[in-house]
Amino acid sequence: MKPGIHPAYEPVVFRDSASGTVFLTRSTMTSEKTIEWEDGRTYPVVDVEISSASHPFYTGTARVLDTAGRVEKFQRRYGAR
Repeated sequence: MKPGIHPAYEPVVFRDSASGTVFLTRSTMTSEKTIEWEDGRTYPVVDVEISSASHPFYTGTARVLDTAGRVEKFQRRYGAR
């Protein structure tokens, strides 16, 4: 990689505002706010509205669509042709 053209890739804490979950990862995002992590170090914290901890797809609370009704409607409309 060319030096000096890439953003800094450093540890950052992401805090999910919907569930309160916090996790430490590496990112190019930065923030003026900081948080002290479990290891005693201070990291920038980025607040996000939704993450895998609160998203319906990952938590298993996603709605199930009535696909049988859609198939029956399609059959009624186009099946007899």
